[in-house]
Amino acid sequence: MPERNVDFGKFGAIGIKGHEAVARQLDALAGYIATPVTAQRGLLARLHYLTRTDHARAAARAAGLTVTDRTLEAWLNGKRQPLKKNLEAIEQAYRTVRRENVARYLLARLNRGTRVEIHPLNQSQVDRPHQRTVEYRSMNVRHWDRIVAAWAEGDDQGLDDAWVDQLADLGSQWGQYEYVSNIGFAA
Repeated sequence: MPERNVDFGKFGAIGIKGHEAVARQLDALAGYIATPVTAQRGLLARLHYLTRTDHARAAARAAGLTVTDRTLEAWLNGKRQPLKKNLEAIEQAYRTVRRENVARYLLARLNRGTRVEIHPLNQSQVDRPHQRTVEYRSMNVRHWDRIVAAWAEGDDQGLDDAWVDQLADLGSQWGQYEYVSNIGFAA
């Protein structure tokens, strides 16, 4: 395989790394709570999700929510409000635990064979001599194990490597789709 793009955007191309677009799509499929953590409703929904079982509490602690049970109860009862630092920890722990919980269900659905649409990067700001012909592509991905595992762990480099391995199925043109405007798929 050719080397990866080193100087992306030098001539004005606009796009994001393909693995970031895949992570966005997986996040959308995970179905996070829409209400922000700063609102009382969003805070309580996240806290209930993280504390409803002993397993959920253990996962929340492993994900970085290291407050006492007494503090959690005070937050749940509305007697105290978490500090901004704790709100960020609650949000991060919620997203981590949600990803872990949803990963196996996504794997079961995606591994059946999922059609992936790859929308090329935006070259509207690139001068004509520097533009290259890049077209919309679609491909069928059947092996999502490494992609979903890296996404669930929050391993950005692992997700990038797993996604580039899937792009190799595009043949010698895979490097044209390292950066994209969007990637879409449904599970």
